[in-house]
Amino acid sequence: MHTIILGLGTNIGNCIENLQRAVDELASYIEITAVSATYITPPWGITNQPDYHNLCLIGKTKLEPETLLKEIKYSEVALGRRPNVRWGPRLIDIDILFYDDLVMHKERLNIPHKHIPERAFVLVPLKEISPEWVHPESGKTVAEMETAVSKDGIKKLETSIIFGQPISG
Repeated sequence: MHTIILGLGTNIGNCIENLQRAVDELASYIEITAVSATYITPPWGITNQPDYHNLCLIGKTKLEPETLLKEIKYSEVALGRRPNVRWGPRLIDIDILFYDDLVMHKERLNIPHKHIPERAFVLVPLKEISPEWVHPESGKTVAEMETAVSKDGIKKLETSIIFGQPISG
């Protein structure tokens, strides 16, 4: 089994429901072991759009990286994602952040995800569930990377999604 970390985001429609449905869908082929709280975060890339709801999850899979990516892309479409502008508004976005300590740079798949060190919307929720995870290229922990990014505008929600069930607190 391989340990994976995924980042999820949405800013169209009922964002909590979108994340809930995505976690439920992912649980059909990933053994989810931890889910962060949900955070409202300012948009990244294209800033003239609604705020995002983001979370990170840790899971186990037997799928190889390319197969995992295909399953995730299929899930995004099944959940209602349609082609859109890069970094624009979306119903759901699921990124592979880490896959064990693998380093892979291909045209359609970069592991670890190349923008992790600059994205507070990834690092804040990820620090909550795995602060000591080490980036295999930089050698920095998630906690170390998180201290280097601005957390302006990021708000933790009181209601979060854990293993497919919303909880309060």
